Amino acid sequence: MALLLLALPFLGALAAFALPSDRFRPGVLVATAVGHLALSVAVLAGLVAAPDGPWLWLDPPGRLVLGLVTVLFFGCAIYAHGYLRFRTGRPNRTFVTCVMALTGGLTVAIFARHIGLMWVAVELSALTAAPLIYFNHNARSIEATWKYLMVGSVGVAMALLGTFFLAYAAVHTGGETPSLAFDDLARASRTFSPSWLKASFVLLLVGYGTKMGLAPMHTWKPDAYGEAPGLAGALFAGGVTSVAFLAILRALHISYAAGLGGFATRLLLVLGLLSMAVAGVFMIGQNDFKRMLAYSSVEHMGILAIGVGISGLGAFGAMLHLVCNGLTKGVLFLSAGNLHRAYGGKTTEEVGGALRGAPFSGTMFLLGFLAITGAPPFGPFLSELTIARAAFGSGHGVTGALYLLFLMVVFLGMGATVLKVTLGEGAGPTTAWRDRALTSLPILGFLALVLALGVYIPGGLEDALWDAVHWIEGTS
Repeated sequence: MALLLLALPFLGALAAFALPSDRFRPGVLVATAVGHLALSVAVLAGLVAAPDGPWLWLDPPGRLVLGLVTVLFFGCAIYAHGYLRFRTGRPNRTFVTCVMALTGGLTVAIFARHIGLMWVAVELSALTAAPLIYFNHNARSIEATWKYLMVGSVGVAMALLGTFFLAYAAVHTGGETPSLAFDDLARASRTFSPSWLKASFVLLLVGYGTKMGLAPMHTWKPDAYGEAPGLAGALFAGGVTSVAFLAILRALHISYAAGLGGFATRLLLVLGLLSMAVAGVFMIGQNDFKRMLAYSSVEHMGILAIGVGISGLGAFGAMLHLVCNGLTKGVLFLSAGNLHRAYGGKTTEEVGGALRGAPFSGTMFLLGFLAITGAPPFGPFLSELTIARAAFGSGHGVTGALYLLFLMVVFLGMGATVLKVTLGEGAGPTTAWRDRALTSLPILGFLALVLALGVYIPGGLEDALWDAVHWIEGTS
């Protein structure tokens, strides 16, 4: 039954591609998302056994990412049904097919036990994501797609080279050669060459960090997020980046097991702070609110890196932030997509006074901004506060001070743009697009989850967060 979870998105993609009419494909997408959510819940609740073989498993951080991806896919599928009903001028065969194929690739990467299979799944996800960026078929979208493929290809090549380096370290141990499963590599890592292990971690961090969007490997994000439809941006910012982060966490797990945790965490702290700094600089004066969300994603990938770089309580905060950020990005990208459609533009010169012109989406966009910048009582406030407490409580005072400084810069830069969009002067919507149930309920659902996580963390989720931390760091 668990294998059906991996196969279902690909079966849905094949069915959507085979259908001759655009009318029925969104229904296939929703049905596939419902099945994916039901099977994921069954696996996470223990009602269906997770795969446990040489190629597939479900590790503790993978459980968190699976829950996030399936919820995002479900919400975005419902949104897509209403969105594509409005975009009838665009054939939806490629778009719907690629949304499901992308989810399938992400699901396989989550369950991948073998480092080679994980690389293949991430590469499949990268390829199936590209047509989503080009959905609007204009000059800017083709440029964004080209940049995404070029930069992403370099990242994937780096990740492959890092995989080869790790495999080389495993083969030349002088003893019994372990398999290339993550748990086997971790158990045997003490016998590996430290130099080869360090080199492999650097390459894996750069490679998967490119897909994650850490600076300075983030250059594809502003164009891709700026030109892709909102629901594609939500899947990128909450799904693709989270799976890339999962790949880095698995490499970090091996580094901890090999006694190289200090080396790996220092690199993560440096890249995390750099990502936050770069995001803050480029948010100041940003008038394109979808590109602004791309830089917000760069910032929050930096926060994740800082959290796991601090380790312990900081890593717990990072795991919580992984979930909260992904859900909040769903709120922001879907509401931004609604505003883009309603006003026919995505800059502060074209969109203003959205609280009056598009009350629901304008309100959700403003609340999403408050949530993502760490305002209480939303989930990111709790996760960001946890990372700050961990920084100052574990001797990372300089890191903690810079972290808070960059959070303030981002708040000010992002706030200026959001306030112009929601409260500024504007002539009102210029298209026939209006907020309707199918394009509003998923946003409301994501926001409700983000609010709930800021007020109360269920015991089962808290245990899952700590399980992920203990697995990564090899502690009991």
